[in-house]
Amino acid sequence: MCGILAIIGKGKDEELVKQLSKRMSHRGPDESDLHITENGHILSHERLSIIDLHSGRQPIKGTKSAYMVHNGEIYNHQELRDTVLKHHTFRTKSDSEVIVHLYEEFGYDFLNMLDGDFAFVVINGDDFIAGRDAVGVKPLYYGLDERGRIYFSSEMKPIADQCKTFATFPPGHYYTQKTGFVKYYRPEYEDHEKATEALDLSKIRESLTEATRKRLMSDVPIGVLLSGGLDSSLTSSIAARLLKENGKTLHSFSIGLDAEAPDAKAARKVAEFLGTEHHEIHFTIEQGIEILDKLIWHLETYDVTSVRASTPMYFLSKAITDMGVKVVLSGEGADEIFGGYLYFRNAPSTEDFQKETIERVQKLFTADLLRADKSTMAHGLEARVPFLDKAFLDLAIRIQPEEKQPKTYDGIEKYILRKAFDTPENPYLPEEVLWRQKEQFSDGVGYSWIDTLIEYCSSQITDYQLEKAGERFTYNTPKTKEAYFYRDIFHKHFPQLSAAQTVRKWIPKWQENQDPSGRANAAHVQADTAIAKPNAIA
Repeated sequence: MCGILAIIGKGKDEELVKQLSKRMSHRGPDESDLHITENGHILSHERLSIIDLHSGRQPIKGTKSAYMVHNGEIYNHQELRDTVLKHHTFRTKSDSEVIVHLYEEFGYDFLNMLDGDFAFVVINGDDFIAGRDAVGVKPLYYGLDERGRIYFSSEMKPIADQCKTFATFPPGHYYTQKTGFVKYYRPEYEDHEKATEALDLSKIRESLTEATRKRLMSDVPIGVLLSGGLDSSLTSSIAARLLKENGKTLHSFSIGLDAEAPDAKAARKVAEFLGTEHHEIHFTIEQGIEILDKLIWHLETYDVTSVRASTPMYFLSKAITDMGVKVVLSGEGADEIFGGYLYFRNAPSTEDFQKETIERVQKLFTADLLRADKSTMAHGLEARVPFLDKAFLDLAIRIQPEEKQPKTYDGIEKYILRKAFDTPENPYLPEEVLWRQKEQFSDGVGYSWIDTLIEYCSSQITDYQLEKAGERFTYNTPKTKEAYFYRDIFHKHFPQLSAAQTVRKWIPKWQENQDPSGRANAAHVQADTAIAKPNAIA
């Protein structure tokens, strides 16, 4: 929705802060605002207008003296206005405003009341609180400069050269100077032994439908990212049904190298089946290679799978915003919740399978969520993720792992999710899509994308450079020429050690070749397990 920057501490030049905030103006192309509090603290906001287009500008002042900036959406804002905040006077109709009123009403203890995706900072005199949503759908960084000022920012760009040290703000936490970091989100599912719920397919359908309904909240047009895989196709199907109830047609968007790409073909089938207004975008490998430098600046990561998958998402996002759409639904999270990646087939035990699903959900903010946010927000497009709704997470992860483990069902990944929406009397999807094998997004746009990308990166890095990689990059040393190439670009934009330390590499478990491509797994229908060898870890 936006880009936020907050500086706690006096003496920072206002014009400089405006320039720093503008480094992420792509997140909020509609307007830019800054407020300096009476105590000299600064709140800045780059706005993408989605709710309350006319009066929802930020920072927003509460009833008393507190001010707030927020990135994200609070889906239960009207319920909060009508209940615990019914005696408060609101200045706007923005969903964001409830945050500052909850602070005024409850102090620090209110984040579990929020149903949504958010990163925010509230300042009241010299008191302040910063918070991030449960699993990190919205990005947030924090840092400390040489004068002890504390910074919070949606991206690293505004603070990397201003702070002595900085880091990723942990999801599911809030921070105050009085308490330090506090973990407010403590779901039962984080204990793998609590996965004892019986399988109820109707509850899965109902919960995911409600999660999708919430995320249709908008005062601007909404679309869906439709890859033709199970997750995005289900999201599209549910959204299309809900919009049809109100006489609206869903716009769907897909991308591939050409019309024959695996995802493009599957997406067309789904769009035709659902009756969406479908838009198919193509890009060339040459175009993808050409924008790698700018892409990595936007992504703020050198993780191989994130770069591979973000390239098509970056092109698709630009095409979507050029058509006037500001919000899209996306399918992130389903693979982590249900063990959808092909390597899950090799889990040595049911317990290991369940632990890995939990860990993958907890680490989503370092990989798929980072990619989904920054490759879309590079063009002022907000991505919403129904699978990561808190209620759906609580239901789905706590299902007995024996029901989810792929080998129980002849290796069909995400079996119970497919089964929940396999309703012949009122089908959600065509059978061949509902039961289609998992494709990683960077594979599905066309297998030659990754193959050519690896070849190109290898041509740019010498054997000697890779051999000496440990001397140049002592932290998280790249092991392949592709990984070195991305790291080199990242280092040019973000040379600080703190920047390198924010990155976590996505590596599959339980398979010999640890390249993140799905085709590196022998179970893939078009397996190419030689990808990225002989240097296995990308």
